[in-house]
Amino acid sequence: MIDEFAKANLHGRLRRDRKALLWKLDGLSEYDARRPLTATGTNLLGLVKHVATVEARYFGEVFGRPSPEPLPRWQDSDGSDLWAAGDETRDQIIGFYRRTWEHADATIDELPLDAPGHVPWWPEPHADTNLFAIMVHVLGESVRHAGHADILREGLDGRAGLRPELEKPIDEEARAAHCAKIEQAARSAAPIEASR
Repeated sequence: MIDEFAKANLHGRLRRDRKALLWKLDGLSEYDARRPLTATGTNLLGLVKHVATVEARYFGEVFGRPSPEPLPRWQDSDGSDLWAAGDETRDQIIGFYRRTWEHADATIDELPLDAPGHVPWWPEPHADTNLFAIMVHVLGESVRHAGHADILREGLDGRAGLRPELEKPIDEEARAAHCAKIEQAARSAAPIEASR
């Protein structure tokens, strides 16, 4: 009973975060969806591509259910899953992510939480694992990258939130006042630090 509850809960949260990550692309130009927004090149479409690759590997190879999507060998990973090449369209990457969901969902639905898996890129003794541990791991990856996407999108145009129905209109004046209050608190803490 608890296994099915845990599985359904983790799976539901994974589905929620998948949708949130894709929503961060809504209304963006091709350039804004792809351009590097941090010193390391992190970008919104690259986050989607990366999370799709993570799901494809963990819910595929780890359980002997290889993804039907072509993936380079994990040993050959070169970071190209973190950005969209010029000849890759947004629709192709989103399509890859959605097809990966279907394959991952089938793995989750068909296997029990204690189903054994093997992650060859994890060090021993951790390489042998099970579906529960992989679901927690992938959910953690998805949440982390959805959080990155939240911040990147807010930096682009101020839009924030988890789901479209929770998004509030941007009140620039209220945001500026809020940020000014936080800035003042940070400045007032500086003398405290200097006195230590």
